[in-house]
Amino acid sequence: MRFRTRTGVPWRDELERYGPWVRVYDLFRRWQRDSAWQRIFAELQAQADASELIIWDLNIDSTVCQAHQYAAGARKRGVGERAARRHHRRAG
Repeated sequence: MRFRTRTGVPWRDELERYGPWVRVYDLFRRWQRDSAWQRIFAELQAQADASELIIWDLNIDSTVCQAHQYAAGARKRGVGERAARRHHRRAG
């Protein structure tokens, strides 16, 4: 399983020395359903944290970028001018 996740090869290309790929995949899925991978990850993370191998930094960015209300459906150049001319002719 480690070879497969490290290299990214398809399950069918798993090395023969690890046994039939179907059995390796079945074990992988069983551990996934049983949350074994999450427990392994949490334990490894706890060990690394205890050894001060992890630096826990927190970065919060409150940047806000706003667009003008017409930015979403802005008219193309010239469309507003023609409409204004039509309106001016009718009013005049």
